[in-house]
Amino acid sequence: MATQLKLVEEDKKAVDRQKALEAALAQIDRAFGKGSAMKLGSKEAMQVEAISTGSLGLDIALGIGGLPRGRVIEVYGPESSGKTTLALHVIAEAQKTGGTAAFVDAEHALDPVYAKKLGVDIDELIVSQPD
Repeated sequence: MATQLKLVEEDKKAVDRQKALEAALAQIDRAFGKGSAMKLGSKEAMQVEAISTGSLGLDIALGIGGLPRGRVIEVYGPESSGKTTLALHVIAEAQKTGGTAAFVDAEHALDPVYAKKLGVDIDELIVSQPD
């Protein structure tokens, strides 16, 4: 009898946990929009269009063939590690396919001559250099 009582209590706890989880997910959906939080396996994998980085090895490593189109991408690393060059290659690839790109130059390292040599249409590039 004690074993049955214990199982009933455990089942009730599991049901309570499930209800609490569903309530939390519903609250997140109301606050941030449907699909803001979900179980990863509950939806088919989203097909994301990618922009090549200009490096086949990096595109393969990223798993989708480059960087996701339409997303804000931050490139982080130590000085002289190739962040600006990588960003400019991606911008050139995006522009080749008719896309518009913005470059936030936090390091004030953008060289328009170098960008043009990498294939960037500097006349169409949107640039911000915050203080």
